[in-house]
Amino acid sequence: MICCGIDEAGRGPLAGPVYAACVVLNPENLIDGLADSKQLSEKKRDALALAIKQQAIAWAIASATVDEIDRLNILQASLLAMQRAVAQLPLLPDLALVDGNQSPRLKCPVRTIINGDNLVAEISAASILAKTARDAEMLRLHQCFPQYGFDQHKGYPTKKHLIALQTFGACEIHRKSFAPVKAVKSSYQNDSD
Repeated sequence: MICCGIDEAGRGPLAGPVYAACVVLNPENLIDGLADSKQLSEKKRDALALAIKQQAIAWAIASATVDEIDRLNILQASLLAMQRAVAQLPLLPDLALVDGNQSPRLKCPVRTIINGDNLVAEISAASILAKTARDAEMLRLHQCFPQYGFDQHKGYPTKKHLIALQTFGACEIHRKSFAPVKAVKSSYQNDSD
């Protein structure tokens, strides 16, 4: 039976896309050290992401945009990113194991597992790929919007990010449907808006 693990990264931030990944691990080529991406150092995550990409039978990473997050809501955008990731796999899994309690609509059976990123190796691997891909995108976006410090907090609502949001207003990659962003004036809107 071919099982893929699915997880997302970036539901909580105030800025940037939400990412999802799915991974089909090779049972004959196990990867040591897999765990929930949030419990790993950046260096360990990066090393494991490389190992996953080299040793997994199949993997894919996808995202949903800030506009989709604002239009659909963060949960639905996360599920959309999961659907996109599975659609990119070169094979159709027999079963998808999804972290959490919400199930994306897929062309295969789905089982949700609360705390799955700690309990299931395939979901841990997906967690790592989603997190490293999103972090890389936030580092790229930092070059466009350096005043917000995305290279440090990756868009999460840290004290530094909230101060920058108050100081500079929201930029085009901020999630306008999120309360702390709604509360400030957008830096790219006209004063007449």
